[in-house]
Amino acid sequence: MSLRPAPLLLFCALLVPAAASAQRVSIPVDVGVGPAAFAFFGPVFDDQPIHTGLKLSVEAVLDKEWLKKNQRRVPQRYRKYAKSLDEVRISPSILIPDALIISPKLRNTGMYGATWKPLSLGVPLTSSPARLSLGAGLLLTYVYMHSDTLPNTHFLRPGAEVGIDLELQLSKSFLLGVGWESAFYVPQELGGLGLPERLRDGIFHVGQAYLQLHFRFPYTVRL
Repeated sequence: MSLRPAPLLLFCALLVPAAASAQRVSIPVDVGVGPAAFAFFGPVFDDQPIHTGLKLSVEAVLDKEWLKKNQRRVPQRYRKYAKSLDEVRISPSILIPDALIISPKLRNTGMYGATWKPLSLGVPLTSSPARLSLGAGLLLTYVYMHSDTLPNTHFLRPGAEVGIDLELQLSKSFLLGVGWESAFYVPQELGGLGLPERLRDGIFHVGQAYLQLHFRFPYTVRL
């Protein structure tokens, strides 16, 4: 299970008793970064199919071993629930972008911007060392698009995404991930912030393929 931010009562409850009996606890942190390719389907895709960027992630990874070792930090009424989990991932902040779009004008169109994912849920289908998971989430994206053939556009829209991710654990501290996400936005016309007259004339669906290098290291906090 992967959550951003961490709304589960179980993990909020980890922090509640900290004031009275805070101890230094080491939590595995996963930092992922890698190249991404974006396809803005519609007129932008017809003009230039692929745009480039970076896929980012920062998560605390609480696996079964960590939960068992630190079960005293979990309130008793939640311990049975915690034992049933293989892994929980928590993003420390919704302010960390999920992706950066950095695509210079190589043909007709360039664009720069970022996507934030304030809420997401991932369901693993398999476990490590080859972890395949399905995910969904809510998005907010801003992109400035400048073009020789299309109207310059400030794309600013909320949306929702679905995706699939395959993560290969090559060692305890290094993993490799590949995946695809399809983001669906409130349609926006090119050159303005309104709705397009026809769906196919605006920006609605953005696909993202990515490769991520994951580095894991212990981080000490007080719980």
